[in-house]
Amino acid sequence: MALIKEEYFGIARKIVSNMTAESWETIPHATMTYEPDVTELFKEIKILNQDCTDKTKKITINTVMLKIICEGLKAAPKMNTHLLFNRKLVRGTLKYFDNIDISMPMVLPSGEMMTVNMHDMGSKSLSEMTAAINDTIRRAKHSDMNEVMFEVSLDNTLTGLKNGKILQTVRRLYGSKTPGKHMVHSLSGSAKKKYYSIPVSERLTKHDIEQGTTTVSNLGSIYREQRGVCALLEIIPPQTTAFAVNAAQRRPTVVKDENGNEKIEVRTVLPLTIAIDHRALDYGDVVPFMKKLDEIFANPSIIHSWK
Repeated sequence: MALIKEEYFGIARKIVSNMTAESWETIPHATMTYEPDVTELFKEIKILNQDCTDKTKKITINTVMLKIICEGLKAAPKMNTHLLFNRKLVRGTLKYFDNIDISMPMVLPSGEMMTVNMHDMGSKSLSEMTAAINDTIRRAKHSDMNEVMFEVSLDNTLTGLKNGKILQTVRRLYGSKTPGKHMVHSLSGSAKKKYYSIPVSERLTKHDIEQGTTTVSNLGSIYREQRGVCALLEIIPPQTTAFAVNAAQRRPTVVKDENGNEKIEVRTVLPLTIAIDHRALDYGDVVPFMKKLDEIFANPSIIHSWK
């Protein structure tokens, strides 16, 4: 066996690896899969876009699913929370929010993966959600992602220092700023001055990367030929839930004909993976969410009122 390459983590991978490691070390995950029949929903989305000539304003399946998840979270507000938990003292506090801020992994024009915070998506119409996503993509084109991530990392480090995590702070600084292969490089001098002269309305900032109230990953958009479903999904603390929208798949499904008789028909199913932090939520807390989704998928024409 011959070593052919060594790849050292950049700042984005460092942050992702640290957060996901903390997730699996501290959170008792419970996952479930919700598999709605979206055959009629897809027809309604097609109707929704039939007069749209501007591709940038086209409402995608992803945007509709984000909206549906938001509607489900409104019916189950306990799923839109942050958890503060002290295991030594066995003390826990759930923080509820009036906004639904979605942390959404996104493939940037550079090919990098970045989790951005789509703020206040729960109160937006489908058109407003589409505009917000497109604006984030536009600003990402003018952004130095290493610099954005460095801002986030520095802010997290300083917060840890304020909370008395001195050893953690020292280790992070040593791991990222010690000269060598693992050193994190950020802008300096004229390059830094030039970059920060770009208006914040034209680039991403730490505000766009900060923690949302939940995370929604669109796996289906990354690989449309996916078969099966995501079985495990990490929850990023202090969030208590995470969702994965899988690829739409054609499956044999039991349906009823006009006389109420059951028959098997090939339909389109779009699996949704739901992960919960079992310290904060039980299966019963997810039921209102699923019931709300049941209502929406049974009456998919409702999406026209969301436009």
